[in-house]
Amino acid sequence: MVTRGTTTATAGTTRTAEERARRVAADVPDPELPMLTIDDLGILREVHVDGSGHVDVDITPTYSGCPALEAIRADVLTRLDEHGMPDATVHVVLSPPWTTDRISADGIEKLRRHGIAPPGPAGGAHGDGRAPVPLALTVRCPRCGSPDTRELARFGSTACKALWVCGDCAEPFDHLKAL
Repeated sequence: MVTRGTTTATAGTTRTAEERARRVAADVPDPELPMLTIDDLGILREVHVDGSGHVDVDITPTYSGCPALEAIRADVLTRLDEHGMPDATVHVVLSPPWTTDRISADGIEKLRRHGIAPPGPAGGAHGDGRAPVPLALTVRCPRCGSPDTRELARFGSTACKALWVCGDCAEPFDHLKAL
């Protein structure tokens, strides 16, 4: 038995409720990259359900000023409510910070399929100077795979993307920046 607050539930019941709540939250699309779920993007951190059925969801934005944060919070709460879990809270967790290394392999492939060049590895240094900093000499075109690309603008349709163009197929494309 697991006791939380004044309600008692079996550990199996809580685990099943948490798995269900996580599946529901994980399926919420990112408002800026709708081909990805918040789970694909690595924004979804933790989901807990206490014995009374209250759901706590932890999310980490791609950066602290992310304009989509409130939309993500509202979408998670709406989706949980639609699936019979109206008693929920979404917490924003800023530490450890999100990095593009949290994007799933499936998420990277979805980006590529939608014409967005996925980021390379962000690495683990995050300013501590102890880990090597990955260096990408080029960004491959997500349409034709050519390495003959150049950056047109440091910021694309959102602050987390840059606008690039391919020298071979001449198509412009977004590149999700490594953070």
